[in-house]
Amino acid sequence: MARFGVEEEFVLLDEQTLVPSAMSPETRERILAEVGSGLTPEYLTCQIESATEPCVTRADAERQLRRTRSLLRDHAGAQYGMFAPTGTPFISPNRFAVSRSAHYDSVAAQLAEITREHEVNGLHIHVEVPDDEERVRVLNRVRAWLPALLAISGNAPFSHGRDTGFDSWRSILIRRLPSSWSPPHFHDLDDYRRRIAEFVDLGSLADPSSLSWTARLSERFPTVEVRVFDAQLTIDDTLLAVALTRALLVSDALDDCAVVELDAIDASLWTAARFGPGARLVDPADGRIAPAWSVVDRLVDRIRPTLAHLGDDEFVDEGIARIKAYGTGAQRQRAAYAERGSAGLRDLYRASTATA
Repeated sequence: MARFGVEEEFVLLDEQTLVPSAMSPETRERILAEVGSGLTPEYLTCQIESATEPCVTRADAERQLRRTRSLLRDHAGAQYGMFAPTGTPFISPNRFAVSRSAHYDSVAAQLAEITREHEVNGLHIHVEVPDDEERVRVLNRVRAWLPALLAISGNAPFSHGRDTGFDSWRSILIRRLPSSWSPPHFHDLDDYRRRIAEFVDLGSLADPSSLSWTARLSERFPTVEVRVFDAQLTIDDTLLAVALTRALLVSDALDDCAVVELDAIDASLWTAARFGPGARLVDPADGRIAPAWSVVDRLVDRIRPTLAHLGDDEFVDEGIARIKAYGTGAQRQRAAYAERGSAGLRDLYRASTATA
């Protein structure tokens, strides 16, 4: 059974204003020390990232995710703040410093003005694929299905205190980065490495770990890393993304799908980011244009034997039904804001870390 790991990014908000709050190096070090292993500084000083230990079961991941969110909640609450799992903050003052590290210094120098508006938080899911060449084949198989996953998981509707009109504004901000959105099709591992080396040689990437594709090969682990998701509002949302991603990456039921060109995949990512579950996407099963839910349902049908083998089929069915009934994170954020303004968002974010 393939092992996997989960990385969640959070933004620290002032509890009253919902404005992102920069952490001093001393404050952040204290949080890292008190919460324990698995936490690391993120790109901006208002961000922090959690990472699970390698997991075998969904229950293992859930236990670790609940523990981390609970500890972050307690620590932020003591400082009249909250760590919010949202792809973009409601208010974006665009004035935060970059966390100090050699890697982030290189990235900031590379991105220049883009850094000022790069307040984005994602969910990254690693799935173990031991063979080097098989990881490239997996990347080729799954890339055209990722717009469907984005369509049902968008959680970044706001920026600068207003509705952007996008379910995943984070995806649009990511689009400005070099080597972003869908990876191309690769012949083999040598082809993958050659293309990345070209990006570094061009100066469009500081290093291979700066790749912003929706999926890539990890530079540190024998995993394929899926990066299409916004930070998810609830643990159940995160676990649904995990279950779908793991089954998608290890399933052998996708080899007969249509060849979808890179431009069509990127166009589907755009419509998924804009319209969420209401998007129209290119269906990788046959290359035709179809409603997002039809593509999602077809994907689940194809990977159902793998979901059942992993013990995730009923959980995925329940998660899909929940999103159809109550909406994506973006839709739930909009509903909370429409009903009670920033107070509604505050309560929604606070509930997302109330894990008991």
